[in-house]
Amino acid sequence: MAGKHFPFGNPRLNSFPFSSPFLIASLSLLALASLFFLSSFSSSRCARAPNQTPLSQPRRNPLNPDYSFLASLDKFLSSRAPQGLVDSAAAGALDDAIWEKETERLYGNPADPWASSSVVRVYVYEMPAKFTYDLLRLFRDTYRETTNLTSNGSPVHRLIEQHSIDYWLWADLIAPESERFLKNVIRVNRQEEADIFYIPFFTTISYFLLERQQCKALYREALKWVTDQPAWQRSGGRDHVLPVHHPWSFKSVRRFMKKSIWLLPDMDSTGNWYKPGEVWLEKDLILPYVPNVDFCDDRCLLETQSKRSTLLFFRGRLKRNAGGKIRSKLVMELHDAEGVVIEEGTSGEAGKAAAQNGMRKSLFCLSPAGDTPSSARLFDAVVSGCIPVIVSDELELPFEGILDYRKIALFVSSSDAVQPGWLVNYLRGIDSKRIRDMQANLVKYSRHFLYSSPAQPLGPEDLTWRMISGKLVNIKLHTRRSQRVVKESRSLCTCECRVGNNTRLL
Repeated sequence: MAGKHFPFGNPRLNSFPFSSPFLIASLSLLALASLFFLSSFSSSRCARAPNQTPLSQPRRNPLNPDYSFLASLDKFLSSRAPQGLVDSAAAGALDDAIWEKETERLYGNPADPWASSSVVRVYVYEMPAKFTYDLLRLFRDTYRETTNLTSNGSPVHRLIEQHSIDYWLWADLIAPESERFLKNVIRVNRQEEADIFYIPFFTTISYFLLERQQCKALYREALKWVTDQPAWQRSGGRDHVLPVHHPWSFKSVRRFMKKSIWLLPDMDSTGNWYKPGEVWLEKDLILPYVPNVDFCDDRCLLETQSKRSTLLFFRGRLKRNAGGKIRSKLVMELHDAEGVVIEEGTSGEAGKAAAQNGMRKSLFCLSPAGDTPSSARLFDAVVSGCIPVIVSDELELPFEGILDYRKIALFVSSSDAVQPGWLVNYLRGIDSKRIRDMQANLVKYSRHFLYSSPAQPLGPEDLTWRMISGKLVNIKLHTRRSQRVVKESRSLCTCECRVGNNTRLL
C-alpha cells in the first residue's frame, strides 16, 4: 500500500462508515426509541373496542378497505342519520319533476346523449309474395267493397286499416335508406349482424279476406317457412318480431310462435283471445290502433275550443262481447244525462264524419272496453283533442315505458263509472286549468299515434323500435340461457309474472 495517496482518508473506513463505535451506539438508541413509539401507537389503537366510534373519523383509506361485514356495517350505520318518511305530496312533486325531465329528453335536442337511443339492427325476411305483396294487392283491389261486414256489423276493410301496423313498420324498414328519417333502427342484409328478425306476414288481411280453410292453410305454410329458418332455430324465435295486431289473426298456429315478440293491441287476461303463457309485457309490445279520424292540430284545437259544449261524447257499437259488456251498463247509466251524447256507430264516410264532428265538440270522450280491453276510440279521441275517459280495468297501453298517459287521459274504474250520477259529477268537478293542460298535451302526444310514410321521428314506428331496443338484453339473456341449459334442468324462466292492472282514480 506504500506510495499510494488517499485524499479522503483510509479506504476501509470510507467503505464501512458505521464501524465507528460511537455511531453504532447512537443509531441503536434511535432504533429502540422508534420501536417503542410504534408499539405504543399500535397498542392504543387495539385497545379501542370494535364498536366504539372515534370522535373525529379520519378519511377512509381506499387502499385499506374493510373486508369484515360487521366492521363495515358499524361504520356505515354510524355515518348515516335516520331517514324520515316521504309524504305523498313530496312523491307527487318528484313524479312531476321526473316527467318534465323525461319530456325534455324525448322532445329535446336529438344530439343530446340522454335523448339518443341504441340503434336496433333488423333483418327483414324476404318471404314469398303470397305472404306479403299478394295480400296487399288483394286488400287494395277489394277496398271499395264496403258492404263486406263482420258478424257484428263492423266493416272488414276498416278493421284491417285499424290494425295495419304490419304494413307501416314493414314499408319503412324496406324503404331505401336515403328516404328514411328514423335513425334508431336500420335494416341489415346479413343475418349475423342482426339484433332482431322481422316477419313480414300480413296476418290480419289474410284472416279477413281469404276463405277460412285457405287462410288456415296459408298460416301453416307461413309457420313452416319461418320456423325452418336457421335464425329461428338458433333462438327459438325469441329475437323475431311477429305482427299479430288483430286478436283473431294467426290464432290457429300462433301457439307455436309464443316465444317471439308479438305486436299486439292489448293483453286480454280473460283467456278469450290469448291463452295463458302466450303474451306478457316483458316479451311483447302494445301498439296503437290506426286512428279513424283526422288529426286536430294546434290551430284546430284553438278554433274548436269555444265549440266544445258537450261534456262527454261516445259514438260506436253499444253492445260488445266479453270485456265490452261494460258498454251496455254505461249506456243505461248515462242515458239522458245532461251534457252527455251517446250514439250508435255507423260505418262508412258518414259514420267517420259524425264521430269526428262529435269529438271536436266535446271536452271528454268515453273510451270503454270493446270485445278486448282496448278500443280504437281511445286514439280517435287523442288526435281529436278530446280528453279520453278510460273505463277498462284490464287495459295495457302503447309505449307506456316512454309516455305518461295520466297527462292526457282520465282513468276510471268500472265499479265507479256505473254508479248513478258518479261519472258526470266527477267530470264536472275537474277544473278548467287541468283541462287546458291536458288538451295541450293531447296535441303534443298525437304525433306518437300517427302512422306515416315515411315514418317520422317520435311517431309510432319510431317508439316501437325504442321499446324493442329496451328488450334486447333480456332477449339475448334468454336466448343464450336456452342454448346452454342441460336437458335435466328445470323449465326455463318465461318471466310471465303479471300483476293485476287495477285502475287508480287520479
